Amino acid sequence: MAKRRAARSRVERDSMGEVRVPGRALYGAQTARALENFPISGLRAHPAFVDATVRVKLAAARVNARLGLLPRKKARAIEQAAREVLAGRHRDQLVVDVYQAGAGTSHNMNVNEVLANRACELLGGRRGDRALVDPNDDVNMAQSTNDVVPAAIRLAALDLAPAVIEALVELAATFARKARAWGGVVKAGRTHLMDATPILLGQEVSGWSAALAAAAGRIRDALPELSILGIGGTAVGTGLNADPRYPRLVVEELERLTGIPLTPAPNRFYAMQSLAPFAALSGTLRTAALELLRIGGDVRLLGSGPNTGLAELRLPPVQPGSSIMPGKVNPSMAEMLAMVSYQVIALDGAVAWAAGGAQLELDVMLPLVAFDLCHALQILAAAARAFDRRCARGLEADRERCRFYAERTVSLATALAPRLGYQRAAEIVKASVASGRSIVELAAELGGLRPAEARRLLDPARLTRPGRG
Repeated sequence: MAKRRAARSRVERDSMGEVRVPGRALYGAQTARALENFPISGLRAHPAFVDATVRVKLAAARVNARLGLLPRKKARAIEQAAREVLAGRHRDQLVVDVYQAGAGTSHNMNVNEVLANRACELLGGRRGDRALVDPNDDVNMAQSTNDVVPAAIRLAALDLAPAVIEALVELAATFARKARAWGGVVKAGRTHLMDATPILLGQEVSGWSAALAAAAGRIRDALPELSILGIGGTAVGTGLNADPRYPRLVVEELERLTGIPLTPAPNRFYAMQSLAPFAALSGTLRTAALELLRIGGDVRLLGSGPNTGLAELRLPPVQPGSSIMPGKVNPSMAEMLAMVSYQVIALDGAVAWAAGGAQLELDVMLPLVAFDLCHALQILAAAARAFDRRCARGLEADRERCRFYAERTVSLATALAPRLGYQRAAEIVKASVASGRSIVELAAELGGLRPAEARRLLDPARLTRPGRG
């Protein structure tokens, strides 16, 4: 029985004493404590954040070996263990809940322990043999949670952000193509959801394209500051317990590992105290989400119907829309886009509050920011891409329906104001609404215009261009 129990668990030690750890676990004592302390959400660290943390450990092992501070045999074992995790192995051993102790100490130690125990195995030893490879003294050499985690969040964001930018740019390009194709489709404009002057569907959609391109540009502009790493600052930014050459060398190593241009922070205290760069990036994601929410809502509105809505756009059917109403098709992709947009906006709120929660040398809300920022980047990219491919590219214009509304908008009378004055034009609008008669007809009758002149002045296509009658 004792042997079976030993196979099922082992005893490891940390600074607080002995802890029993599952026998097959690659993690160790501090992770086991975190599992007991934080059974909160069941959510685990985002994969991009895990990758970034592991890359920091790999780079640190290489640099510390180069500086003669870590035996090369240990460094090679830590590097191999890190490469295994980056290749997708041992992911089930990164088990700490997203909502954990401040700063991310539990996450940092989870990674340290997994790499240390796997390195022990690679060197022919057993898991938990701290004399062979120690998670603190070896894997975490010249590091602190306080400089590792902010650096890892930056690397993760830099890894994920290009997919968001690409998805927005591609969606903008889709709408640009639609705008060109619909350049001759005249329709009623609407402001306050009420009749406004005519507009071309291509003009309307060109605004969507420009908005998304601008949103992508804002995200792109937020990235350079994220490439400035405070790694090497250790506990409070002073670099205690790190070789003075370490910060520059580890940043160079991370640059080689990631292929991303990186720079050592000129002021590591700022890099460790402030989460402003994360809040800035998150804010650009919120703005992009707001644009997607608005545009998706317009697509839903213009596609409403088919018989009792606007029905100016025909949306591609992607799935049945009702379990009870046969043949019903809903704007499912636009609805998904709205839900993701709401989530990204909410995540930005959490990041903003976390960024404002710093005290003195450290903002301890780093684990929350790591997850929420990575999650926002991931879902926004996926949602924009899916909406583009499953909805936007398949949109079709109902040209006749668009023309029908364009010819009946009472705001055609706006073109009469330069000739008849605002007050007389308003009287014609009131008469049209009351009688149901057309603006063209009433312009001739009440405005004293010849019928041919009224038709020319009130041609909807003509009113989509600048100028006076």
